[in-house]
This record gives sequence, C-alpha cells and structure tokens, in this order.
Amino acid sequence: MSGDGTVDDGWEHVYSGKVRDLYRSPEHPGLVLMVASDRVSAFDHVLEPGIPGKGELLTRLSRWWFAHLDLPNHLAADESSIPEELADRAMLARTLDMYPIECVVRGYLVGSGWAEYRQSQSVCGIPLPAGLGEGDRLPEPIYTPAFKAPMGEHDENITFDRSVELVGLDAATALRDASLAIFAAASAIAEERGVILADTKFEFGADPETGELTLADEVLTSDSSRYWDAELYAAGGADRLSSFDKQIVRDWLAANWDKTGTPPTLPHEIVEQTAARYRELIERLTGGV
Repeated sequence: MSGDGTVDDGWEHVYSGKVRDLYRSPEHPGLVLMVASDRVSAFDHVLEPGIPGKGELLTRLSRWWFAHLDLPNHLAADESSIPEELADRAMLARTLDMYPIECVVRGYLVGSGWAEYRQSQSVCGIPLPAGLGEGDRLPEPIYTPAFKAPMGEHDENITFDRSVELVGLDAATALRDASLAIFAAASAIAEERGVILADTKFEFGADPETGELTLADEVLTSDSSRYWDAELYAAGGADRLSSFDKQIVRDWLAANWDKTGTPPTLPHEIVEQTAARYRELIERLTGGV
C-alpha cells in the first residue's frame, strides 16, 4: 500500500469504517474492494492494539458462510483483480443499492434483549412469554430490525412497521423472511459442529440491474454474531454464555475504563485471548478449511 492511500493495480481508498476499508478503481466499475483490518472496536471506540490475524479470519469465515448459504451474495464472479498483498483479507464485491436497515435476528434472550425483557417482558417491542431467564432460547427466533445511523451515531432499533415506511412492504417483508431463513439454516449448520448461534445481524442490498435481494457485507462472523459453545451452554455453568468474539475486550474495558477520554491500551493477554477465541470459532465451524 502506498502513502497516498492506493494499493496495487490502482485501487484508491474511499472509506474506512471501524474495521473495514473500502477501495474503488476506475478500471473496475461497479465493484468495490472490501478489506478487513485487524482493528477492534468497543463502546464506539477503535482500540489499540488490534487483534493479530483478525481481518483474515473474518474474511475466511464470511467466504465460508457465503458458500454454504442458498442466497445471492455480493461477491464478484471473478476476483482475480484482488491485489496479492490483500488476498487473505479482502473481498471483491459488486456495488449494490444498500437498504438502510440492519437485519437483526435473535434466537436467545441475551444482551440488550435481556435488559429490555426484564423491564417490559418484550424485546424491541415484541412481547415474549413470562418466566424466561438470561440466555434462554426463545420460543422461536425473532426479527428485530434497526435503522442504520450515519457514521458516528448509534443505530436505532425500529419496528417492522417502521421498516415498511423506510423501504416499502415488499422489500421489508423480503428482508425479514430472508434474515429468518438464513438464521435457521446457519443455526442448524452451527449446531452440527457443537456451536450455538445466539444472534446475528445481516445487511442486504438490491442488485442495481435486476433488483434481486442480495446478501452483502460480512456474514455470520465473530464481529456480527454471538456464538456459544453448545456443551458449555448445556452444562449451565458460569461460563455457559462465553462467546467466540470480542466480549473479553468489552469486559476488560468495562472493568478498567470509565468510558470517558481515550480508552486504555489493551494488555497483551487480553489481545491474545481474544485472538484465540476468533481462531477457535473458525476451526470449530469450518474444520480449518
């Protein structure tokens, strides 16, 4: 990568999120190069240092899931123009008309859903049965969309009716149905490998030429999903809800930072433990493929 923000073959940097960097090239119209970095974020801050190998692991896992899901995705048919220096952590994607909705599916009562349930016996306004506990499996997975806020702002949980107002009934219904179908299929695949998919979020776009609903961005990675060890969950111990993601980072920050000013540097052991959790998940799911 050069100092002016370009990479080999003329790809020019156009955007950076908390984890991903996007590049475009006039030689490849209609395509965008998505590069997953090793950056790690928590509580709306990018932290130092990053997690070694994280970008490669996220890319490998997304590619694996794309290959196992029966739904059109954004990967370009020919990815031979990906620069060699980025091959392990980049995806060449077709440009889509992205929907402004984050499609969240929850199969278990945990996180912000658990916090809301304790107050209102509902999650994102969806009523649930009484007597559920933290981490309990829901009677059936629920779809809880969010409006994707502008960069630097928090996403806003919305109702299905609000999503209809944003994108229309046909698109909102297609987003919901596709999200629930993918979650069901992925959950079954994960359970075969001793892993529980507790919740996840998807992003979709429409093909600009055909209008076809297309799965985009990352999919079912440690950054977009909550996975648990099925054996630990069944045992019911204190660590039954330990997830294969950056929860170790969140927990350490919560105990060592008051969320004001610049976050502290992550200790080496926290970085290593987090990297190990990312690696373990991909090994469990893919068998090292």
